[in-house]
Amino acid sequence: MTIATVEMSAAIDELLNSAAISDYCPNGLQVAGKAIISKVVTGVTASQALIEKAIDRQADAILVHHGYFWKGEDATITGMKRRRIKALLEHDINLLAYHLPLDIHPQLGNNAQLGQLLSVNNIRPLSGVKPEGIVMHGELDDPAKPQAFADKLTRVLARKPLIAGPDDKEISRVAWCTGGGQGFIEQAVAAGVDAFITGEVSEQTVHTARECGVVFFAAGHHATERYGVKALGEYLAEQYAISVEFIDIPNPV
Repeated sequence: MTIATVEMSAAIDELLNSAAISDYCPNGLQVAGKAIISKVVTGVTASQALIEKAIDRQADAILVHHGYFWKGEDATITGMKRRRIKALLEHDINLLAYHLPLDIHPQLGNNAQLGQLLSVNNIRPLSGVKPEGIVMHGELDDPAKPQAFADKLTRVLARKPLIAGPDDKEISRVAWCTGGGQGFIEQAVAAGVDAFITGEVSEQTVHTARECGVVFFAAGHHATERYGVKALGEYLAEQYAISVEFIDIPNPV
């Protein structure tokens, strides 16, 4: 089966409510290619490696979480950016990217998907944090000590997390923000959770965790953000009967 590029782009825009979300980059169709799509490759970041995999698969479109044209970056199309865009244009491949809209979607979003993978119950947005859904929280079926929960993160994400904070606290209520969400740790502390999970860590994050008694896990930006775009691709395959393949380009960060 096939779908028109403009139709698929509009459908995802509506599904993720992307027009209503202020972001650091354009969401939706970033580089136009073929007018009709039958094969889609999904991945976390529109890196050269992912583009080359898509070319090998004869994909008509690439759908990612991290695309191009970020606010504050050099607007000139040179070097790495030129090589990436040149490859897309030469092979007539569409590039669609969804950043914050894909983080916060209540079913397909990165946060929702991570919570499901970790078997968190009563998953809901942390009140007062904008955009709604950028930080989620919920409860564990079985409370766990920090090392046991870290072991679970390692099994689920195939990446060993960094741990900070008390090493003997029982974790029952958790909050999380996938990717570079370490700056939300103070909101998590204020909400009274036992642990906060995100992708990255900053120097001051460790002190906050130690001094506020919250267990902090940095489980990898890439590792925590595989699952939203994967779920979105599976949704598109089911809805439109098109071929969708998730390709993971390993990244230790």
